[in-house]
Amino acid sequence: MTKTWVPVGLAVLVFYVTVPAQAAPQGVVPLASHRAVYELKLAEARGKRPIQAVRGRILYDFSGSPCDGYALQFRQVSELDNGEGKASVSDLRATTWEEGTGKRLRFFSENYIDDQLRDVVDGEAERLSNRVGVRLTKPVDKRVELAIQPVFPTEHVRQIIAAARDGKKLLESVVYDGSESGEKLYDTLTIIGQVIAPGAKAPDDAAAKQPALEQVMRWPVTISYFDRAQKGGEQIPVYAITLELYENGVSRALKLDYGDFVLTGEMTQIELRDVKACQ
Repeated sequence: MTKTWVPVGLAVLVFYVTVPAQAAPQGVVPLASHRAVYELKLAEARGKRPIQAVRGRILYDFSGSPCDGYALQFRQVSELDNGEGKASVSDLRATTWEEGTGKRLRFFSENYIDDQLRDVVDGEAERLSNRVGVRLTKPVDKRVELAIQPVFPTEHVRQIIAAARDGKKLLESVVYDGSESGEKLYDTLTIIGQVIAPGAKAPDDAAAKQPALEQVMRWPVTISYFDRAQKGGEQIPVYAITLELYENGVSRALKLDYGDFVLTGEMTQIELRDVKACQ
């Protein structure tokens, strides 16, 4: 079956509504604790053996602060019907913790296909003076050194928000998120659309039930992920996500492009929690 892989970077396109009681360190965008649910369905199939139907759900639970770091529990379950009387279920589970200043990342993920465990990744990455050091315990026990300085997922989101605030339309970043084998780097290209003013284009999902969002501007954003190891010729993204990103970090109206097929993700629930103040 087609593997519905999602970069952990998706998991930190976070909702952030209430500002901590104490200001975050200068230059750091604070992010709020929340729990959100997205319902998935098939929007388009392009492959030679097209997917006939997809149903699924994303559960996203994010908490933390710039001082304590950010913790995430993420799960995506997708049932894919190939039209031949068979349905396969993909179940991706991931947990991460990222230091508030983006210097360290801990990650753990499991990928199940039809209840059978296929992939496990467990490790930690730390930003050093001129490189990033990675210690993996799964799928194998090894150390990896990344000769460049990629950003981690939460820091990537903060960069996108900062670029949007500054009126930039493009942002290029190298991202490391611990997904796949735990050794991959991704070149990312973010395209930021025209700002949507507060009160314009009222949302029709769970975001509409949050008064805190009514006076917050947002941007249409598309983030494409490219395998940095692939060289030569015209590169095709391994994955792309389109969404509306509020200035405070809330993400809605997801479109997940896996190449062979495209899913939409409607936010059906969101629970906002108070953010612990920095001490």
